[in-house]
Amino acid sequence: MPTLIDLRQEGEKSRPRHPEKEGRPDSPSPRKPDWIRVKAPTSLGYHQTKELVRELKLHTVCEEAGCPNIGECWSQKHATFMILGGICTRACSFCNVATGKPLPLDQNEPDNVAYATAQMGLKHVVVTSVDRDDLDDGGADHFVRTIEAIRRSAPDTTIEILTPDFLRKPGAADRVIDAKPDVFNHNLETVPRLYHSIRPGARYYQSLRLLDSVKQRDPTQFTKSGLMVGLGEAKDEVLQVMDDLRVAGVDFLTIGQYLQPTKKHAAIDRFWTPEEFKALETIAYAKGFLMVSASPLTRSSHHAGEDFARLKAARLAQTQA
Repeated sequence: MPTLIDLRQEGEKSRPRHPEKEGRPDSPSPRKPDWIRVKAPTSLGYHQTKELVRELKLHTVCEEAGCPNIGECWSQKHATFMILGGICTRACSFCNVATGKPLPLDQNEPDNVAYATAQMGLKHVVVTSVDRDDLDDGGADHFVRTIEAIRRSAPDTTIEILTPDFLRKPGAADRVIDAKPDVFNHNLETVPRLYHSIRPGARYYQSLRLLDSVKQRDPTQFTKSGLMVGLGEAKDEVLQVMDDLRVAGVDFLTIGQYLQPTKKHAAIDRFWTPEEFKALETIAYAKGFLMVSASPLTRSSHHAGEDFARLKAARLAQTQA
């Protein structure tokens, strides 16, 4: 069952960010290799994006998950909006998003995300969320309202969603699929052997079924999924996940290096080299993915707009071949 941490409410200053991890022993992170290092954000564009996010009381996965690419993306006024609040009802051992008991939904959030999308002039917007196992529909209606609001405020903007798994929420995923986002993304995150320790509230085959259901219900919709490496997986296990995703008809695969948010999070087993990522990319293309992004700093929404253009071009080329 999903892990629901019922402690202090969202917004309490004294609330620990990860209460379920407080008693865990430290797992020191090894020194980062040179290919992982990024510069601290300082640009004007970064600060303007930060001010707009604060003004509208929005959450972004860029901040909440501690993304290493935040300086680059926010400098270009690109952001991944995180809806359904800032507190997750699950407690994945890799994730830096705060866990606990969420507040009621902010009914203005869909319109605020749409307004920010229009204000920033985004050609492609990514919307993700925390897990909300406490809601009857897992937050599906909120996703639909957000998609609809963006369509009204920024009709020329393409929309990519990165959803939870809607575990034990019958009919919820169908409602989101029927809202017709341009890209439906759901990350498997890791290999099935590691789910018990890395993603304990989720089920590997539920996630695969979700991705498959998108293609079954709307074959025209692009589907996307992502993996982290460096958690103790074997290369053969990663290749098997690729095969599973291709059986589910997934178009776009991202693979990036896991980086430990705090010493209480899952330990880093090793850093995969840029050469190993390049090899994974080559293999993934050979397996039939239309689009692959594999590098140490790859994240699901990094360069999402440019990648979406390339994804469309790849499908067009395939149909004309």
